[in-house]
Amino acid sequence: MTLLVAGLTLSSATLGLILFAVYRLASASPNPPEDLDQWLEDVTIDRYRPMLRLLDGDELRFVASMPGFTPAMISRLRQERCLIFRGYLRYLETDFRRVCRVIKLLMVQANHDRPDLARVLLRSQIAFAWGLTAVRVHVMFYRWGLGDVDVRALLKQFEKMRMELGGLTPAVSASAA
Repeated sequence: MTLLVAGLTLSSATLGLILFAVYRLASASPNPPEDLDQWLEDVTIDRYRPMLRLLDGDELRFVASMPGFTPAMISRLRQERCLIFRGYLRYLETDFRRVCRVIKLLMVQANHDRPDLARVLLRSQIAFAWGLTAVRVHVMFYRWGLGDVDVRALLKQFEKMRMELGGLTPAVSASAA
C-alpha cells in the first residue's frame, strides 16, 4: 500500500513539474530579436554541440584513469562540468522560448490561420518542457556519479522549431514587400 502511495506521489510531482515547465515556456517569453534573419543565423544547433560531450561518461572515465587522479578530483570535475552544462541549458531554454515567441508573433500577424502550426508549436513546447525536466533530473544524478546525460532529444526539438521559424520568415518577408 505504501508503495502505491509513493508511486502516486512521485507521479503527481512529476506531472506538476512538467505542467509548470510548459506554463513557463508558453508564458513570459523573452522579447523577439531586432534583426530576425541575423539572429536565426547566429542561433544554430552548433552553438550547443559542446553539451553533447560535456557530461560524457567515457571522457570522464578516461580522465579518471590518468595517473594521480583522485576521487575528489573526479567529484570536482563533475561539479564544474554540471555548472557549465546548466549554463548551456539556460541559454538553450531562452533561445527555444524566443523562437516560440517569434513564431507566435508571426502567426498573429499572418494573413491566414495556421492551426497546423499552432498544434506543432504546442506539441513542441510540451516535448521541450518534458525533455528539459528529464535532462535536469539526469544532471542531478550525474552530479552524484549516477548515470549519463543525453541531451540529443532536447537539441533535436530546438532545431525542429528553429527550422520551422526559418521556413516562416521568407514567407513573411515576401508578403510584406
